[in-house]
Amino acid sequence: MIVLETDLPGVLILEPRLFEDERGWFMETFHANKFAEAGLPEHFAQDNHSYSVKGVIRGLHYQLEQPQGKLVRCTRGAIFDVAVDIRRTSPHFGKWIGVELTSENRRILWVPPGFAHGFSVLSDQAEVLYKCTTPWHPASDRSILWNDPNLAIDWQVANASLSPKDAAGKSFRNGEVFED
Repeated sequence: MIVLETDLPGVLILEPRLFEDERGWFMETFHANKFAEAGLPEHFAQDNHSYSVKGVIRGLHYQLEQPQGKLVRCTRGAIFDVAVDIRRTSPHFGKWIGVELTSENRRILWVPPGFAHGFSVLSDQAEVLYKCTTPWHPASDRSILWNDPNLAIDWQVANASLSPKDAAGKSFRNGEVFED
């Protein structure tokens, strides 16, 4: 697996090695020992699978308690995956990175704890799988407004479709963030 750094330290793009022949292909998306060697988590507490249609934006989500690291990949279609640094003491506080993940490029994005996460659906349909380092903790679940002008994220969709929770997200300036 190739590990690529992004402009946000800690947020990584993983490119699995593909073994392909006339029968199809195979790739390894997680291996505890190899992840440990790369400084990535060896253990995950929860797996999630979502299905969405074009224009859907999910996010920007995070948990104040039991912050989640997320290993995200798109298994069908295409998404624009976003990580925002919400660690107040970070020199990258308020900066974001966006990466296109598709079933064709097979890239995987590592979003460490301390970052808000979200994605938009670029294709007609998309399925997204993501592993989380901690279980969902509803009491500390938070959402930053997807279209906050202070973040100015280009979600690459014309007409956003949102859940009521995401439509009611807090502004970046008024949201609770990680203090250390």
